[in-house]
Amino acid sequence: MVDKNKVLYISSAFTKELPKVEDAIKSIYIEGYASTVDIDRGGDVVPASVWEDGIKNYLKNPIILAQHDHDDPIGRMIEHKIDATGLWVKARISAAAEIFNLIKDEVLTAFSIGFRILDAEYNAAAEVFLIKKLELVEISVVSVPMNQNTLFNLSKAFSSAEDYNSFKAQFTPKGDSAKGLESLTDKTSTHKKEWNMDPKELQIMLDNAAKSAAEQATKSLLAAQAAEKAEKEAAEKAAADMDARVKAALATSTTGAERLIADIEKRMAEQTESTKSAISGLETALAEKAAEIVAMQKSKMSFADTKADISYEDKEKAVLLSKFSGKAIEATKFGKELATKASVGGKDPSHQASTTWELEVSLNMESEVRRKLVVAPLMRNITMQTNVMTMPLNPEAGYGTWITNAQFGTTASAGASQTHRLSEITLNSYKLATNEYMMYEEEEDSLIALMPIVRDAMVRRVAKSVDKAYLLGAGSGADPVKGLAKYDDVSAVTAQVANAGTIALLRSLRKDLGAWGLDPNDVTFIVNTEFYYDLLEDTTFQTMDKVGPKATIVNGQIGMVGGSPVIVSAELPAKTAGVNTGGNTANVGAIALVSGNFIVGNQRGLRFDQQDLVETQRKVLVASLRTGMTQLTSNLGHGVSVFRWLV
Repeated sequence: MVDKNKVLYISSAFTKELPKVEDAIKSIYIEGYASTVDIDRGGDVVPASVWEDGIKNYLKNPIILAQHDHDDPIGRMIEHKIDATGLWVKARISAAAEIFNLIKDEVLTAFSIGFRILDAEYNAAAEVFLIKKLELVEISVVSVPMNQNTLFNLSKAFSSAEDYNSFKAQFTPKGDSAKGLESLTDKTSTHKKEWNMDPKELQIMLDNAAKSAAEQATKSLLAAQAAEKAEKEAAEKAAADMDARVKAALATSTTGAERLIADIEKRMAEQTESTKSAISGLETALAEKAAEIVAMQKSKMSFADTKADISYEDKEKAVLLSKFSGKAIEATKFGKELATKASVGGKDPSHQASTTWELEVSLNMESEVRRKLVVAPLMRNITMQTNVMTMPLNPEAGYGTWITNAQFGTTASAGASQTHRLSEITLNSYKLATNEYMMYEEEEDSLIALMPIVRDAMVRRVAKSVDKAYLLGAGSGADPVKGLAKYDDVSAVTAQVANAGTIALLRSLRKDLGAWGLDPNDVTFIVNTEFYYDLLEDTTFQTMDKVGPKATIVNGQIGMVGGSPVIVSAELPAKTAGVNTGGNTANVGAIALVSGNFIVGNQRGLRFDQQDLVETQRKVLVASLRTGMTQLTSNLGHGVSVFRWLV
């Protein structure tokens, strides 16, 4: 017999939703019905009503898995709804997942859910298996769903048809006929008999039946009279016996009341002795357990029957503390307390914190870095599988040829020959790292207080370094990323350092872009803080309060010039006079960027590593990521124009 607790699987297709440009690097959204109310080819039905209770336990930790592997979380369910069609879900898949690109490229397009059947009903006559109650165990993205041709089929979850039939038989009600269904035995064993009798024979049969009924009525009457007589005699005898017993009691010297009082007094005395003995035993037990009771009263830990709600801030502290100390999350005092509170009744301290919490913290800290970036979100971001990626590129291919009537039917009717010119670009991702030190003498409690400070400092350093590299990077040596300013070595737009930054200078930068700058929606202006304050003095500058709430706001945006957003970055240098040769970056005041001509590659997200430095009695926590940027083509110009201050 197949175990009723077997986990079954249902598969269904989903669709993907591309996120906004600034979020494309870190996640993708997928949605679809995980289960529908349709009857499959095997006669299996999952009504929509089962999901209201069936999904409750899953909602406490709605992790999305890959291929039903509990060790491979790839995202979280963020929305769900139950309607007449079934259970609809929407999930966010992290770019840190190995199968992220397979989902994004629509190679993987199927949900598969695992669940346990708690109650069901199988009707053998109708051949329908109705699931009445279930518990959702997990939701996965899979490469090969259980059944590609139907919405779902429970029989695919069993190794053979015999196992599946054996499993369904356990849910068959006792007696199908009670549900209005005739069994096969009922259908074959019931027959109607036809009567073909002579009228005289029929009359004789009726007379015999009447005679038999009269005899039976007579017997019943006689039996009733005999029973009434016996009952009357028994009552008279009982009354006589009672009279005799009363007379005997009155003749004795001790009355019944006296005997009753004596019996009560005796029983009370016995009960008193028993109560005293019980109280004495309880006093002894309480004295022995006094110390344990006091300890329980002083305990600060209390447990509920449901999982406690652990805040993200506490999870982050536990993960970073684990990294600093070089221990598992549950091995630290703080992490163990959190994991225990998060478990049911404190019975499962592990709570898989090392898997789910680390993934959640990594995704959130990486998102925090992205939110602080100003320049990187402007450009197209892709995920790299290796630290070097070569991509084919088809540059501007010239023009076609207009054909005259006289050229029809000749070799000239195909137009002038053009050489197909494919080129390649190479995108490198470079490692960026920062670290923090802690002394061995630091206690766990003091480390917990320092975690938010350490975390904010590391996030800010990473974000500032990425933005500065994308703007001013040298492109060699210890500064490997080539920044935007290096792509325009000699500026066509300059001004004396004594002058102020103006809208006219920004328009000149856009004009210098040539064909790249024709569409204002493709251009973004990046200015330093002093240029920004100069613009505020210009009454024609459209700051964000004048543009209106419906304008598209990018990170750091302060206004618009000619339909192009203006953003400010503190990573551009302060106003300084310089020269206009050799790609000098010390005097860059503003940059006009066509973001479509640049691409940013990210090989992996933010990660943390820890190491003990015994010789200095310190621990070091290192945060690192891999990223890079390059230009797509230069056949129409660089797609970037730089303004520099001059002497």
